[in-house]
Amino acid sequence: MEPEVRYHMLRPAEALQRRKDCPVAYVPLGTLEWHGVHNPLGTDTLQAEGLANLCAQKGGGLAFPPLYYGESRVERLVEIDSDDCQEILKAMELPSESFSPDRHPFTAREQATNYHNLLLHILAEIDSLGFKVGVLIAGHYPLVDYARAAVLHYTQRGKWMANTMVAWAFVDYQLVQDRYDCSGDHGGGWETSHIMALHRQSVDLSLLPAKGETIVGADGKLEPQDATAEFGMETLEAAAEVAIKEVHPTGLSARRNTSHTVAACEKGSGRLRAPRRQEARRLSISPHGWAGSGRGQACHGSTPTPWRAWRCGRSAKRQAGDGDRRR
Repeated sequence: MEPEVRYHMLRPAEALQRRKDCPVAYVPLGTLEWHGVHNPLGTDTLQAEGLANLCAQKGGGLAFPPLYYGESRVERLVEIDSDDCQEILKAMELPSESFSPDRHPFTAREQATNYHNLLLHILAEIDSLGFKVGVLIAGHYPLVDYARAAVLHYTQRGKWMANTMVAWAFVDYQLVQDRYDCSGDHGGGWETSHIMALHRQSVDLSLLPAKGETIVGADGKLEPQDATAEFGMETLEAAAEVAIKEVHPTGLSARRNTSHTVAACEKGSGRLRAPRRQEARRLSISPHGWAGSGRGQACHGSTPTPWRAWRCGRSAKRQAGDGDRRR
């Protein structure tokens, strides 16, 4: 039986012990959006939540409640800017003006700014709870841009504050797209497999048309009719493995027991296989790029992970002494 890793489901002493063992917090980000007639409307968020739980179970740390709300509701949604948007509105029995900007109290720019500030607030809240690494997991793909911006903003802020938490953001498919040529879609076989693995009762493949026919509001290289729970769990675990290696200096094999200690987190090189690291850098999803900027570039003689960056940043501030604090 897997340990309980959801922060909001633990008693104070339980949460404290897991945080002491490994002070990493995972925050799932998602939305409410159509993903075909066969998938639940919370598909994006459910995937991010499942991946957050998996990372915490296999690598330590805690998973925070998912965020379903707050993102822009006037752009980058299948109900708004897809070829199927009118068919989706009709299927949901909604008038065509339902997603009109006039129905919202904020402009598109204001909604984007509000969401950015909300993510900063969440990172600050996690920081205040004693975590040393905060990870934003984007289930709705466009949200990774907001998450990365918030991470960069928070990291710049932290350069002038002692013991500030290190942050990182990622989206699942980009961590493993060098291994799966069907990675990433919208309600296709990739995402449908994930939901089947996590919430099998929420998927109904019998609602889909025959293979090859058009599916409203869903597409991908892998047909959803070919989705399986086994493939979904395989790809979720593959993404979790890469994420854990990026967050911690040690790998999964050294942390099969979730009662590992902080000392255990500081051992080993934690290096990914070269193809994955190169892909991560190309996509700007790895924490190494910003973690190495002014925060532990030469720590332990290797590229810093978020954990190592925090450790080195803390050491540098200690070495600076009172003179640095006076400034």
